[in-house]
Amino acid sequence: MHRTDQARAVELGTPDGRWIAVCDARELELDPGSGTAVLLPGGSQAAVFRTAAGELLAVGNRDPFAHSWDIADGITGSVDGTPTVSSPLGKRLFDLRTGVCLDDPSRALPVWPVRLRPTG
Repeated sequence: MHRTDQARAVELGTPDGRWIAVCDARELELDPGSGTAVLLPGGSQAAVFRTAAGELLAVGNRDPFAHSWDIADGITGSVDGTPTVSSPLGKRLFDLRTGVCLDDPSRALPVWPVRLRPTG
């Protein structure tokens, strides 16, 4: 029996080549364009997004301007076809693929590769 609602883990790639499961993909399907904050080993956080086009992207959840852990709560959109997120406090615009701040390219969010893996 094939089920289309099969649980799938969202995994982030680590610098040492490992993949870590951070959430269930269904969490991101409830509200396309919104993000979810996930805790990473070592206490850092990532913000994982499913864009309106269905692309999965992950950036750091800490706003480098306001120093708040809230990027996952930002408003997503796009600029010239590039998916973006606007930080909730300072309304700074970040490229979700590169992490670079479009308002101040000297600042950037870390980015992680993302993949889906069926569970169970």
